[in-house]
Amino acid sequence: MQQKKPFDYPESIRVVPLHQPTPEIAKTKKKKKVATQFTYRGGPLIPNVEVFTIFWGEGWQTTLKNTATQINQFFQTILESTLIDQLSEYDTPKFQIGKGKLTGTITTVDKAPAQSITDTQIQKQLLSWIKSNKAFPKPNGNTLYFTYFDSGISVSMGGSASCSSFCGYHNNADNNTFYAVMPYPECTGCLGGNKAFDALTGTSSHELCEAITDPIPGSGWYDDNYGEIGDICAWKFKTLDNYNVQLEWSNKKNKCV
Repeated sequence: MQQKKPFDYPESIRVVPLHQPTPEIAKTKKKKKVATQFTYRGGPLIPNVEVFTIFWGEGWQTTLKNTATQINQFFQTILESTLIDQLSEYDTPKFQIGKGKLTGTITTVDKAPAQSITDTQIQKQLLSWIKSNKAFPKPNGNTLYFTYFDSGISVSMGGSASCSSFCGYHNNADNNTFYAVMPYPECTGCLGGNKAFDALTGTSSHELCEAITDPIPGSGWYDDNYGEIGDICAWKFKTLDNYNVQLEWSNKKNKCV
């Protein structure tokens, strides 16, 4: 069977899907045990992730200013936590996954979208910033840009849109520039019963772990049936260091941990 190239994989493999509550009638049925093993497809991993947060829009300077500070504090804690330690089972001879760090942050209104934005536009602006703005670090194989959008901004990728098909995603701009996109959670499907900040940290942890283990979607650790290591565990959370984070799949334990 010929292996797919990274760009052959659908958008759905790199997103946090909408929360779909389990119908009460289904809760009484015995769940079939999941049996899967994610396999390494030979592409890059992010061994010691260096997160750079981008808060894009006027709201992050006003009503959401405290939330931006809290998100940066979340990364400072989580990047040195056991959430990262557990990913070491996905080490390869070339890439050994270890703790990361928050390397910087910026809040900007430069060409901020008024209502909606596409993934293509996000890529174009991110690459432009990296090239022309000294505040943005150059990608070095560990760099992961996390872009957070204002309340009320719709993000689209391919034929899908935030709050109708997904709550966040990660992607790569040129096989070297890795980034995650975080629309502000306001719809029921992206809150999943959580407060907005808890929904943000849950979605961020999902994309953080998937970007580390599969930064070019479909070329790192991947399963043809379940996608990336966060997809199979979507909307299953735990509290870690006082933050809401998503469970991730463990090949060793054959379950979400």
